[in-house]
Amino acid sequence: MQNRVLIVEDTSSLSMVYEAVLTRAGHLVNCAASLAEARAACAAMPPRLVLLDLQLPDGDGLDLLDELHRDAPECRVVVITANGSINRAVEAMRAGAFDFLVKPFDESRLIKAVDNAIATLEPFPPEEERDAPETFEGFIGRSAPMQEIYRMVRAIGRSTATVFITGESGTGKEVCARAIHAVSTRARKPFVPLNCAAIPRDLLESEVFGHLKGAFTGALSDKPGAAAVADGGTLFLDEICEMDLSLQTKLLRFLQTSTIQPVGAARPIPVDVRIVCATNRDPAEEVRQGRFREDLYYRLHVVPIHMPPLRQRPEDVVDIARAVLVEYAAEEGKAFVALDPRVEGLFAARPWPGNVRQLLNVIRNIVVLHDGAVVLPDMLPPEVFVGAEDRPAAAPAAGWTAPPAPVVSARNHVAALVGTPLAEVERELIEATIEHCDGSIPRAARMLELSPSTIYRKLESWAAAAQRRAGE
Repeated sequence: MQNRVLIVEDTSSLSMVYEAVLTRAGHLVNCAASLAEARAACAAMPPRLVLLDLQLPDGDGLDLLDELHRDAPECRVVVITANGSINRAVEAMRAGAFDFLVKPFDESRLIKAVDNAIATLEPFPPEEERDAPETFEGFIGRSAPMQEIYRMVRAIGRSTATVFITGESGTGKEVCARAIHAVSTRARKPFVPLNCAAIPRDLLESEVFGHLKGAFTGALSDKPGAAAVADGGTLFLDEICEMDLSLQTKLLRFLQTSTIQPVGAARPIPVDVRIVCATNRDPAEEVRQGRFREDLYYRLHVVPIHMPPLRQRPEDVVDIARAVLVEYAAEEGKAFVALDPRVEGLFAARPWPGNVRQLLNVIRNIVVLHDGAVVLPDMLPPEVFVGAEDRPAAAPAAGWTAPPAPVVSARNHVAALVGTPLAEVERELIEATIEHCDGSIPRAARMLELSPSTIYRKLESWAAAAQRRAGE
């Protein structure tokens, strides 16, 4: 569990430097450039520590200090003041600030002040424990659509009825099938999944019902089918609409008689199997097109469940990402424990056409290719930035408001380029494009045909250089 730090600083270059230093130190950092932004961030999710500049464009930082001292006494505040304003720092200390920093200060002084303040707090506040993501039999999510799925699975578990799961690819149809099995009276018996689209049609009958030795060329020994292996438990037929019509007839007979007849067998064998099937197609449309038997459809479509796509439950995205990040990091021997708030904002805004499977692949990509305590924007694969600004960014499930992308004011025009260093021209162009895109880094990156992570790195390096020059 990382410490949430809110930086309230109206000078964007300094804010970016403070953010980079504290992020590298393992903190989750949010930024605000005014009293109004700071109040909104604190209302969304109270930080554990506020790094507060007393001179703000819309008011006095002492006003926010008084509000925090009154409404969030567990929050620590470290104030920032300019050289020559020590009296203001003393006033802040009397008002309840934990410590103060006088500009300019170095990285070690900043980290020490923050660590000393946070060391006086409890490691795991109760509200953070209550913010743990809700899980249910392999699912992660507290959204209303998932609550309905959990309710249905619990109810179905007490039944023996056939279940038909529909939903887009990557929405968790097999997870749902396993959950149904886990809460049923058959939980101690086998759960046997079979992907009907992954098996050649001429072998599918043998895979489902089994075969005897010598039943066909290559049948060198008896082989029990998935239905026999699942006896007493659950047989999950994924991508059921891919099943050949001839095999659909045999599956219908199996459902009607509760018997199977392996290829080459003289008589049927009784089995006790519950069928759960799934498809990413519209089964009713498959029936209308003549690709799926109508009688089999009604036999299977007893209890339908539709898995919602991830875009319909954006509040679950960050919870899922956080959970699998820790899991994958442990598997790969990496140190990741948290997501940067900017990353959470991008994740929540993304439409995720590949649903949960796509999100898991992105997290795996990050963990394999990078390392560190916190996932930063420059670690994200390019696909995360595509379409991220097409709709407003939803707040992460825990309520922590993602900070806006750093915006560096661009000059109104670029002067004559002759004799201007290339690096300076590049900075002029990038800053002007960001301003043109209303601060949207992904939009600016697409316009410039760059990776968003490249722009983030350049902004951070320019801010760091400005800070070095200020300290000289």
